[in-house]
Parts: sequence; C-alpha cells; structure tokens
Amino acid sequence: MSSLTLARTRVQRRGAALALAAICAATTALAEPTCGIAMYGEPALAPDFVSLPYANADAPKGGAMVTAEVGSFDSLNPYVDTGNVPWQLSYIIGESLMGRSLDEPFSLYCLLAESVELGPNREWVEFTLNADAKFADGSPVTVEDVIWSYETLGTVGHGRYRGFWSKVASIEATGERSVKITFNVVDQELALLAGMRPILQKSQFDGKDFAADAPGMIPMTSAPYTVSDYEMGRYVEFTRNPDYWGANVPFRRGTANLDTLRIEFFGDETPAFEAFKTGETNFTREFNEARWASQYDFAAVQSGDVVKAELPHERPSGMTGFVMNSRRAPFDDIRVRDALMYAFNFEFINEAMTGGNQPRITSYYSNSPLSMDAGPAQGKVLEFLEPFAADLPVGTIEGYALPVSDGSETNRAGIGAALASLEQAGWTVGADGVLKNADGKAFEFEILLQTGASEMVSIADMYIKSLARLGIMAHVTNVDSAQFKERTDAYDFDMTYYRRGLSLSPGNEQYSYFGSEGADTPGGRNLMGVKSPAVDAMIGRLLTSPSQDDFVAAVKALDRVLTAGRYVIPIYQWNISRIAHSKNLHYPTTVPIFGDWPGWQPDVWWYEE
Repeated sequence: MSSLTLARTRVQRRGAALALAAICAATTALAEPTCGIAMYGEPALAPDFVSLPYANADAPKGGAMVTAEVGSFDSLNPYVDTGNVPWQLSYIIGESLMGRSLDEPFSLYCLLAESVELGPNREWVEFTLNADAKFADGSPVTVEDVIWSYETLGTVGHGRYRGFWSKVASIEATGERSVKITFNVVDQELALLAGMRPILQKSQFDGKDFAADAPGMIPMTSAPYTVSDYEMGRYVEFTRNPDYWGANVPFRRGTANLDTLRIEFFGDETPAFEAFKTGETNFTREFNEARWASQYDFAAVQSGDVVKAELPHERPSGMTGFVMNSRRAPFDDIRVRDALMYAFNFEFINEAMTGGNQPRITSYYSNSPLSMDAGPAQGKVLEFLEPFAADLPVGTIEGYALPVSDGSETNRAGIGAALASLEQAGWTVGADGVLKNADGKAFEFEILLQTGASEMVSIADMYIKSLARLGIMAHVTNVDSAQFKERTDAYDFDMTYYRRGLSLSPGNEQYSYFGSEGADTPGGRNLMGVKSPAVDAMIGRLLTSPSQDDFVAAVKALDRVLTAGRYVIPIYQWNISRIAHSKNLHYPTTVPIFGDWPGWQPDVWWYEE
C-alpha cells in the first residue's frame, strides 16, 4: 500500500474515531461491566470484536526479528529505579489488565481482565480477572498478585508508578477474581491508568526486598515473551511462549507472531547500520532523511531482499533537541535561554544534516490537532491562561514562534537578536571577545551527550561555532550510557540531548514530564526543571475536563506555556517513519493512527518467506 493511500485511510479512520469521542461531552456512566473503556465517549470496537483493526488475526507464527540499539544496558528489570534497562523491555515482557488501541486517541480493551466496570463519575474502577490468565511458569494470575503489584510498584517501584498510587484511596478484593480501586481525587484518566499498570508475580519476590533485590532479577510476567538469553551490554533475546495463556483474547489475536525477538547493542550508529547492511540484524529505523536517500542503495536493497517503507502517522511531534537546565545559572534566566534559541541556526544545520528536507518541531504537540495555534491565544485557551497572565513567559498569550534564520552560516540577524537578549540579562562581550557578566565571569557551558550519538555531536559542533560568535565557550562531553543516565538522573548538566515522545491522549504523565512537584526529585523526567503554576494548572485541567473541547483547549494552553518558556532548542521532526526490513518480515496494510509506535512493532509483525 502506498504512503498516500495509508495517509488517506488513516485520516478517514481518525476522523471517525474523533467524531465518536466528541459525541459525549461528559463522562458516560457504565451501568454494567464491559470489555473496553475510553477517555471520552465509548471505545470504537464492538464488544464482540475479533482482533485489533491493525492486526492480522490469521498471521502465521515463527521466525525472528533482530534489531540494533546504540548504547548498553546493565539491568533487565524495568520496574525499579536502579539500572540502565533496554527501553523496549517493559513493552515486550509487560502485561496489564487492559491493553491500549493505537487506532484511537485513548481507548483500552480487556487483556488480563475479562471485564471492567466504572463508577458513575469514574470515582472507582473494578476489574474481573480472566479465569485463564497465567504467568509464564503456568501459575495463575490472582487478585492477590494484582493488589501486591499495585501497592509495591506504587511505593517502592520505579518513580513512574508513584504518581498514580498517590491518587488511590483504596484497593480491595471484591471477589475471587475481582478487584476494585477507589480514587481520592477527581481525575478522568485514573480509571484508564489503572488498567495499564504491569502485573507481576508476588511469589517471585517473597522474602526479598523489592527495591534492593529486584535490579538483579528478571521479572516473571504473563506476557507472550520471556527473556531467554542475554549478555549484559551486548544483547538480549526474547522467546515466544508457545503456551501463552492469552492467544485467543481478542486484543492479542494476530500479535506476538514472531518466535524470537533479539536486540543487539552497538557503541555507535555506524556499526549498527553496518550490521543491518550485512544481515546481522533484519529491521531498522532511519531518522536521518539524507542518509535514507543516499545510503540505502546497498546490494540487499537492490535485490529486493531488504524492503524500504515510509509510514505517515498522526502523533504529536513531541520534543527533540537540546534541553537547558533551568535549575542552574545562567539557564534560569529566560532572556539567556531566548538568546541561545536565536543562536541555534536551525536552517543552516538542517541543510547540512538532511539537505533541508526535515521540517522543524515548532511546539511540543506540533503535527497534531493538539498543537498550539499561531498568533494570540483565543477562546477557551485564553480563558484558561488569563488567571496566570502576570507570570507567563513572554509570548504565551501574545503568540510565540521559533526564530528563523536566512540559512546562511553567519546568521547575522539571529546573532544580533541573541546579543540583545544577553545584554538585557547582564552579559556583554569584552575587549577580549569573551562574553562575561558584571562580575567578569565568562559564559561557558557543557553539552552532555551519550557516546555513539554521532548525529547529535555533529549538530552540537555546528551550534558551538555559532555560540563562539557570541563570545560563549561551549564544549561537548561524551559519556557512556551508564554515566549519561547517572548524570541526567542527578540533573548534573548544563545542556543535554532531550527526547520526549507525546501522544494524542496526554494525561497524568505530563506531571512527571513538566510538573513542579517532581522537578527536583532525582531520576525524574522533568529534565528542564520547569516549575510553573500555569503548567501545573493546565495539566490539572486536562485531567478533569468535562468535554473533548475543554481537553483540547487545556493541551493547547499547556503547549503555549512550555514552548514560550524556551526550555528546549528543537531540531527536526519526523512526521513519517522510515523503516527498512527483511523481505521475510511483514506487517498488515492497515496501519494505526499512532503509526510505528510501541504496540505495533514487533507486536503485529510476522515472518513468512
């Protein structure tokens, strides 16, 4: 199917899904247990659906998918704070009470649970376990396992689980296979989040300190795959469980088709790409358009043994670029951050890196209906922001857009604007050509990058040359993945690489990304250190919005505050996914609106010669 046909198909399906969501302006109370729930309105799939619309229910089983990852790892437990874990792990071995459809902004369907019931105002949610649910060792998944998992992860597990747990008033067994969770706050999303917590086997950790002992353990779960082989830092292999309990659950039909999944780790992008060219790996994603156009002409592509595909999606761009640590001077001054935005010559860098073919990220939710609108805030967006007007970053209400250069290397206008902002902040260029403050301290800082990130190093090098024109002395420090995690967890950086993927259904995770409460908590995800009452209020509003319109307005308002805050210098966005794979690997012609996203690959792929 062509990229154009895929795009048209997805636009039609997405329009239908959003229309369905907009039918209901307030939460609909469910009078009886059901097989699915949605953030607004009803889920799109009927109770008797056979499989997800983007899965092939008749896909054959067998074969292997081998991918490359740049970096390393020293742990195979994604459920605790310690250790550097392959990011794919929680998606491959994790299983929850409900599963998320990638073809709807936010709908869940039963997985470990056979049914779900909501309170009239979503003040509670009750799940009934599937009687057939079993862990990989064949033992049953019990209500006791469910309750223990929620309590343990919420108190001593990874920090990502604690925010949800703080909003739980009680969790209790209401029957041999049923469990009820009652909330202590009004939050439309909590019932859905409850369905997405991973369920672990309590007996595996009997007599052990979960937080202390778990890093050395591979968790037992009920998922289709288990870790079958690994060498720390080198590779990890997963094998499909032939006795997987949920093969006939509608949400799982046509998924987990590959017998083997293997991730090979490399120290740099170059050997990782070479591994794909020689057939050591058989699937890759390409994020550099110039390399996609010029280097994917090797023998296997020419013979048809490797297939190239471009898949559009409708996800928000998220934010990718260089984040400034606003916890420390001089990055705590928005005028300095504004100057550093002007100094970043995106148009010149984009031409050098991609031939000018990649559009720039313009906001946290660009490429989606949730993106802030150009120009002054209006309507409900303005209404939501006005109470905070006195403290909002300049441009939040009036309108803010990223600087645009003329594309030349000198970027005279941008450098001039940067110098003006720096002068307002008390920084001037001395006779020696060095930018200094009133105390005579030179402006110098470090850009922290992970070893092997050659593309970002190239971008940083061009940026450093631009900064030198301002009299700023910047340098790159490359560290291995363990040191990178250790330093970013401790917020020990001036500027570093930043990637935050965002979805069409932003919710409680926005607090961990941008909320004030966890801004200084070690290991948190608010790398920029933003502490804004307006940001907190917009997140709270999107979680309690009574309608789709209010929800969208709250996200657009949040986008405005974050973008105008000038915390991250954005680079280019990827509105299509570029993938290359062995001709023996296949995926359905129907691609979800989220596109190439966790839950699609490797989930619905299959191997067939």
